[in-house]
Amino acid sequence: MKLLEPGFVLDGFVVDECVHSGGMAHIYRVHYADGAPDPGFPMVMKVPRMTAGDGAENIVSFEVEHQIMQALTGVHVPRFVAAGDLARTPYLVMEYVQGRTLQHWLDAPALPPVDEVVRLGAAMAYAAHSLHQQNTVHLDLKPANVLIRPDGSAVLLDFGLSCNALYPDLLAEQLRKAVGSPAWIAPEQVVGVRGDPRSDVFAIGVMLYQLLTGKLPFGAPQTAGGLRQRLWMDPPPPRQRKPELPPWLQEVVLRCLAQEAAQRYPSAAHLAFDLLHPEQVTVTARGMATQGTGAWVHFKRWIKAAGMHYQPSPLPMQQIDEVPIVMVAVPHQDASDATLYSLRQAAARSLGTRPGARLACVTVISPSQTSSTREEDSETTVQRRYMTQLRQWMQPLDLTGHQTSCHVIESGDPAQALLHYARGNRVSVIVMGAATHGLKTQRFLATVPIKVAMEAPCTVILVKQSLPFEQLRLEDEPAQDDRDVPF
Repeated sequence: MKLLEPGFVLDGFVVDECVHSGGMAHIYRVHYADGAPDPGFPMVMKVPRMTAGDGAENIVSFEVEHQIMQALTGVHVPRFVAAGDLARTPYLVMEYVQGRTLQHWLDAPALPPVDEVVRLGAAMAYAAHSLHQQNTVHLDLKPANVLIRPDGSAVLLDFGLSCNALYPDLLAEQLRKAVGSPAWIAPEQVVGVRGDPRSDVFAIGVMLYQLLTGKLPFGAPQTAGGLRQRLWMDPPPPRQRKPELPPWLQEVVLRCLAQEAAQRYPSAAHLAFDLLHPEQVTVTARGMATQGTGAWVHFKRWIKAAGMHYQPSPLPMQQIDEVPIVMVAVPHQDASDATLYSLRQAAARSLGTRPGARLACVTVISPSQTSSTREEDSETTVQRRYMTQLRQWMQPLDLTGHQTSCHVIESGDPAQALLHYARGNRVSVIVMGAATHGLKTQRFLATVPIKVAMEAPCTVILVKQSLPFEQLRLEDEPAQDDRDVPF
């Protein structure tokens, strides 16, 4: 299809300039013709290329994007406006999002600093997680398809190769070959497995590797044999190319790039968590390595990959629900053994049925507790003391197969501090005590647990102390539910 001329009117949309001409589609700025309502945001029209020399995937990907974009919502995807059918002129009209694609940072004269790469990586991970929560896997994440808004959030573009578990996978049905961009495609995609959200985690890992080293971890293979090599081969460690990179960040990147999906982060939210809490990342030999994996290891992986049977992926939302980030709000003072025991039991139940789930232990302290003394290291000392208490609280738990972290937050508003942490880290479950915080005569005022339960973006489990501790109270001791239990 030839380029549309400025001023051309199509179904009430006036074509402006062409802003992008790619291998699969042309993209134009458009606006409504006179008399049509203003949508309140700028728009673009995407028209697929359909000349004699273009492949069938152009048509199929148009149908896929048409189908999926109408089902997606949220700030991490462009808003869908309208579509034209194949019988006349196929097109998609959507929001034109202001910002720069990730390619901008890769084309710059110098690589971005590490803290900026971390920020970009977390933004990409949160955008991917939002997509996965809608049962959609992008499957074509690459620098040109990730747009960063001026506020730092990420918007994902181009869903022509995506898979939504609730709709037929047209690409899998009509094309019998691996589809995706060779430099960023995940190993399981190479063998035709689509729909695993950890494929997007792999692609984010490739982009992080690029941003940190200026190189592609697996090059840009042009053949099926070249693509298959990533089923058993590791890339050179980023610190081999940039020795000054922190080991914790290499640990994160190489975990994203693991050959088997089960060895990667179980969800994009877990990836973002590690990027934003580097002090909680456990650095293994992988993070410290400055030399690539030996040929013998690659040979054994090659043997394993040759006989591996890949299974279809379950629903993306089901996968990420099975590996939640569980946050436990642990009181730091005036908490009885019964309360701490009950919280621990509730946390154990939440983790026990979810291998791979992360446990985040959080306590909120008043700013006055770190400013009560003028010693130079008083704040550090106080933080260290409460971190030690949290780790002691965790010790009896069986945490095999779970990542853990401890966080001490200073705030004069415990409820808002807990809510801010939960939203910012995409927490799936909050476990906290059901104390009324001493408001015995003021039941009409919301307590901290009630405030959190009312405003939380996720499931909240309010825990009361359990037997046998309830029977062991002294008769003159007030019930735990009526005591002030600060977080």
